[in-house]
Amino acid sequence: MHKSLATTLTAVLAAALIIPMAIPAQAAKLTKPTQNLQGSVIKDDLFGLHVKDEQNGVWPTIKFGSLRLWDNDTAWANIETSKGVFNWTTLDNAVANAEKNGMDDILMVLSGTPAWATDQRNPGALPRPDASGMPRNLSDWDDWVRAVATRYKGRINNYQPWNEANLTTFFTGTPAQMAELTERTYRIVKSIDQSATVVAPSTGTRLGGPFKKFYPAFLQELKQRNWPVDVWAAHTYPASLGDTNDRADLANAWIGFLKAAGAPDYPLWDTENNYGLGGPGPSNPEQDIEGTQAADWTAITYLDAIRLGVSRVYMYQWGPNNDLWGIQYNDKAPGAVAMNTLQSWIVGSTYVGCKETARKVTCTFAGKNGRDQIVYSEQGRKLFKVKKVYKQMCTLDGVCKAVPGNKQIRTFGPVLLTR
Repeated sequence: MHKSLATTLTAVLAAALIIPMAIPAQAAKLTKPTQNLQGSVIKDDLFGLHVKDEQNGVWPTIKFGSLRLWDNDTAWANIETSKGVFNWTTLDNAVANAEKNGMDDILMVLSGTPAWATDQRNPGALPRPDASGMPRNLSDWDDWVRAVATRYKGRINNYQPWNEANLTTFFTGTPAQMAELTERTYRIVKSIDQSATVVAPSTGTRLGGPFKKFYPAFLQELKQRNWPVDVWAAHTYPASLGDTNDRADLANAWIGFLKAAGAPDYPLWDTENNYGLGGPGPSNPEQDIEGTQAADWTAITYLDAIRLGVSRVYMYQWGPNNDLWGIQYNDKAPGAVAMNTLQSWIVGSTYVGCKETARKVTCTFAGKNGRDQIVYSEQGRKLFKVKKVYKQMCTLDGVCKAVPGNKQIRTFGPVLLTR
């Protein structure tokens, strides 16, 4: 993510070139990542969250299906305080709190090079100058990954080697070095827990230069190593003045790079997202997205993800209001209410497909009571004609009422139509 947000975030870690290693067997690969999830049952893990102070017992009041541990004081530097000396208290607390609240889908970012493990310093790295540096010895990285995967086998089920590896704020190495780190992580995690998922390091898409320079080269390096990941990941934060259409454009650019590289048809996850973050540059000041707009953009982000074939979106973040990001997620906040409502509409149903016209997007979901539709606009508030079969309409605040007698509704944000 952009530096204006990253001032509150922890850092990630780095890698170095080492000798090739054998990769465990993987599933059969296709040549083009899917462009939709048509025919898939929508699961609650589509709705991901970051939770501030989750490690201290905080838990959201809304439903969500997947948790990403990032900025929770669970970085490598927080835990392995000196070589071979581990303080597991914070991560133990984070996992225990998730389990207590019924969360069985945890994504941990293996992040934050400890000062003792690197000789590299970068003044712009966060949260400290050594955080983006590559480990002096990759065996130290191996020991860290092995220790985490062993301790939390069966409890943490997803691991991500790096956060926004294309940005020097978080990583100052080369695409080849990041690919090597990814390969090592895959080999070690799978040797300990074959059922665990290794998520590719995320790439930030909002800064076009670093995205285009780093990501294609990184994919080529992964290709040479037989694609040692189970899931592709990106962060599609638009520029601060951007909207849901801009976010979808960034997602499409990411998918385009995967296609161009001949990448395997693995799931696509957006592992961190929000709107209104300041930047890039002074012409893009921070924006507050509030009220119905916050609700609409939250729901559209998830619906657009389904249309694009992105099977998870982790919103950043549940916690007290913070001006650094535009949509707030906390108790009774419109964005949080919308996330909760949309889940009640679509989780457990089968995604039939979406149709887009110049005026609206219409998405159909098949559930136990037949086929429902969700309609919304990508171009501002529009007047829609509703099919006669639909008798009830529901809005993102959870309120349902009869469809007007003239069968016309005017909306921008998603509206559920039921029989």
